[in-house]
Amino acid sequence: MAKPVAKAMTPTSGPGSKPPLLAARTRGFTLIELLVVVALLAIASAAISLALRDPAAAQLEREAERLAALFESARAEARTAGVTVTWSPVQDNNSGDQFRFIGLPAKLQMPSRWLDSQAPAVEILGNAGAIRLGPEPVIGRQSLRLRLGDQDLTLATDGLGPFAVVTQETASP
Repeated sequence: MAKPVAKAMTPTSGPGSKPPLLAARTRGFTLIELLVVVALLAIASAAISLALRDPAAAQLEREAERLAALFESARAEARTAGVTVTWSPVQDNNSGDQFRFIGLPAKLQMPSRWLDSQAPAVEILGNAGAIRLGPEPVIGRQSLRLRLGDQDLTLATDGLGPFAVVTQETASP
């Protein structure tokens, strides 16, 4: 009795058969796939790190933007009514107010408190005790500095344009 000879396995192109090359490729990831995943991870981590800002800096920016809008509103009211309006921080805290608009018509109620419980420190630059907001169209160059923790911002106007946050290099007393 003769032993059957084992036939060598040869790839066939019949249904259900896989070529050996294709079977080897499905075991791992390609370099392109790995690079895409790494790029997505880098973008996601960059977006998260930019979203996690210093809360004091964000609060100070919100307060400065709000104060600039309040200044422009009071300035428009001063020009409309033809009255002199000034803004100043409140030194004595008996009334609960943190700042005041003085000279506005009684019917107009402007806010007198900061947005958050932690109020920024205010320094009016240029030896002025208050910010003058009207009634003239040109009010003169004015600026003030807001500080919260180790963050500070300068809010200024050239007298003709609106109040805006400026960099320390362009701010002048």
